[in-house]
Amino acid sequence: MNRIIMLMALLLVKATLLMAVTSEEAVRKFVNTCGIRPESVAVMIVNLADGDTLGRHNTSMPLLPASIMKAVTTATLLEKASADYRYHTPIYIDGPLDMGILRGNLIVEGACDPSVNSAVEPFGQDIIEEITDALRLAGITKIEGNVLIDETAYGGTPRPASWHPSDFKEAYGTGIHTFNFENNANGRKSVENPSRVFMSRLKRALSAEMITIDGKDLGEGKRTLLFDHVSPPVDEIMRSCMMRSDNMFAEAMLRTYGKLEGKDGSTETAATRELAYWTDRDMPMEGVEIIDGSGLSRSNRVTADFMTGMLGVMGDNATYASFFPLAGQEGTLKSFLAETPLDSYIAMKTGSMKGVQCYAGYKVDENYMPTHSVVIIMNDITGSRSKAKKAAETMLLEIFCNESNIKENE
Repeated sequence: MNRIIMLMALLLVKATLLMAVTSEEAVRKFVNTCGIRPESVAVMIVNLADGDTLGRHNTSMPLLPASIMKAVTTATLLEKASADYRYHTPIYIDGPLDMGILRGNLIVEGACDPSVNSAVEPFGQDIIEEITDALRLAGITKIEGNVLIDETAYGGTPRPASWHPSDFKEAYGTGIHTFNFENNANGRKSVENPSRVFMSRLKRALSAEMITIDGKDLGEGKRTLLFDHVSPPVDEIMRSCMMRSDNMFAEAMLRTYGKLEGKDGSTETAATRELAYWTDRDMPMEGVEIIDGSGLSRSNRVTADFMTGMLGVMGDNATYASFFPLAGQEGTLKSFLAETPLDSYIAMKTGSMKGVQCYAGYKVDENYMPTHSVVIIMNDITGSRSKAKKAAETMLLEIFCNESNIKENE
C-alpha cells in the first residue's frame, strides 16, 4: 500500500485504536499480556533524534537473542569493512606449462566467502565456469598434479562448540569453512565437506571440456595466480543474510571480521574481538556474551540496553538500515504488522528458537531512515508464540500511533 495512504490511515485510526494509552502503559500492558513471565521479557524503544525513551522494561537483563544476533554481526563487519568490500578467492597454478600440460597443481585458496556458487542471492560468478574458462584460455589440456584446496587461512573449527549436535544435519546448522561451496548444503540438509562436492563438480566440468587430471603427487611449487574469484559486495551478502536470517552467511561474516582484525579467523577469537569492539564503543556490556555470529548458540546473551546502544550507533547509516526487513513487506517480517498503520514503517530483524521470540531494529520515516530504535526480547515462552507476537504488534501500534509519537511524520 502507498506509504502516504498508510500514513493517512495511521492518523485516522489512532483515536479509536489507542484509547489514549500512553507509551508506558502500552509497555506495561504488553509485559502482562504476552503470556511470558515479566522477568523473561525486555523492551526498549528510543527516539533517535533526542534520545528520549518511549518505553522500557527489564533493559539490563541478559537474555537469549536468537537471530537478532545477526544485527550485531552485520553492524560490526560493516563498521570494519566498507559496504563494497568483496571476498577474494585466488586460484593458482604451481608448475610450468609444457605443450598444454600443467606440470603442477591447480590450487584454490579459500577465503571464507559464503557466497561461492550460492543458491540464494546474491549470485556471483560461477567459480567452476571461471576455472574451466581460465584453463582453456591458458591452453591447458592436462593437469599433471591435482586440484588442491588450501584452507589454512582461517583457524578454528567449522562450528562453535556450543551449537547443539541435533542441528548439525540441518542446512541452518551447517559448518562454516575456509572454503564454502553451494551454501554448504544440499536442499535442507547440511553438507559436511563442501570441498568434496566442489571437487566432484569441477572434475565433471573439466572432463566435459576435455581437460584431464592425472592426480600425481608432485608436492607444491611456487604459486602463480591464474585468476581471482571475486564475490558480490558484502552489503549485498549482509542484506541477504538479514532478510532470510541465514546462519551460514552470518557465521562467515563474524569470522571475516576476526580475520580483518588480524586474528586467526576462528569463531572464538572473532567473537571475543567483537565483544571488545563494542566495549571500546562504550556500549553497556554487563551480562553480554557473544559466542557466535548467527544466534544459533544458546549461550549468547544480550541486553536491551546493549542492543539499543548498538542500534543507536548505526542509526544514521542508511546502508545498515536497509538490511532490516520491512514489516508487512519483506523477509521474516512479512506478516508482522501487515495491513496496519505501521506496515512499511517498522524495519526489524526477528529472532526465534524454542522458547524465544525477539525483535530488534527501527521505526523508519517516509525516506526509510530510522527515527526510533526498537528492541523486544521474549524468552521462556511456554504458551502461544502467536499470542506473544500479537501482543508485540499491539504494543507498537499503541506506542507509535499515539499523538505525541507520530509528530516526526506530520
